[in-house]
Amino acid sequence: MLSTKVASKDLLILAQEKSVSARSELLENISDLFLSPEGRLNEHERALMNDVLLKLINSVEKNVKKELSKRLANIDDVSPELAAKLASESIDIAEPMLRKSGVLKDEQLIEIIRNRSDAHRMVIAIRSHVSEDVSGELIENGSEDVLEALIRNENAELSELSIKYLVAESKNVDRFQEPLLNREDLPVDMAYRMYWWVSAALRRKIVLEFNLDSSMVDDMLEMATKSALQHHNSTDGVMRTALKLAKELARKNQLTIIFLRQCLRQEKVNLFVAGLSEMTGLDVKIIWRAMRERTGESLAIIAKSLEIDRDSFASIFLLVIQSRTGGKARTTGLVNSILSLYDEIKVINAKVAVRHWQRDFGFQDSILSMKDAI
Repeated sequence: MLSTKVASKDLLILAQEKSVSARSELLENISDLFLSPEGRLNEHERALMNDVLLKLINSVEKNVKKELSKRLANIDDVSPELAAKLASESIDIAEPMLRKSGVLKDEQLIEIIRNRSDAHRMVIAIRSHVSEDVSGELIENGSEDVLEALIRNENAELSELSIKYLVAESKNVDRFQEPLLNREDLPVDMAYRMYWWVSAALRRKIVLEFNLDSSMVDDMLEMATKSALQHHNSTDGVMRTALKLAKELARKNQLTIIFLRQCLRQEKVNLFVAGLSEMTGLDVKIIWRAMRERTGESLAIIAKSLEIDRDSFASIFLLVIQSRTGGKARTTGLVNSILSLYDEIKVINAKVAVRHWQRDFGFQDSILSMKDAI
């Protein structure tokens, strides 16, 4: 191997030449120095060579920079400054360094995120490791394409604040929903919040897959305070009267599933809603929304949390459909579908869902602003 001094001198001379052979020799020397086993540099030589390469970057043509980025992306001996220089070039040069280099520091990646193109942000979003700080910058500066790529990257760390933001965005950006629900770091309460705006298939995923230890559920249920949910300024006079009656029936142990089913048969829908609200501790807005859903998933979850038997739920569901449509809807396929889901739902999962819906007071107020589930 040439001495470092000779190699450095040769590199500078080669960089100034325009011939294809000179550029090829330049790259060959760099490869020898950084890549080949016999070309390993000591600390002093490495610092000198990085300095030489930094000076060369601005004097070589684009195809040389592209090859440099490709060859040096996997090299730990490259200085962060040199790596950042290549990573800040146009995306066709920067891509290998942005995607693979482990020497780039967070602050350098953040600088690139803020000042370079969305293409640069996309490559950073799919790196083998993305820190919380870098993820936060991508979320602040990136397009929907970048954010989706980041969410799908299981090695990207997301802060609690970032997750909350992405969950909120998923209400309007459908393609965020599935990858968010596939993330292992998505908190259970965020999954159950998403329940209200995701597709039927993703609803099933939430209620069937997002679980908690039973002891944790018991602790959560002990914290529930039904009384705080029974009275709301937005409740009209008829519903307030129904809630008062439901509470009185509960006090006398007369509020049962049989009674609720009878309310539906007699078309006393307000009393049914009030009774279900009293039994579950859910705001009447949640119950009304569940009643309006064509597919019935929410009603199934609420019923399962009360451990209502399958036949009773089927009867209630049919009565709810009749109250909503006047008995004109074709229901056979719909009932079979919802009963299949009802069989799959675990009681513990249903209780978890109801518990999250109980305690999320502010969120309940926003439910009415959403479009009804189809």
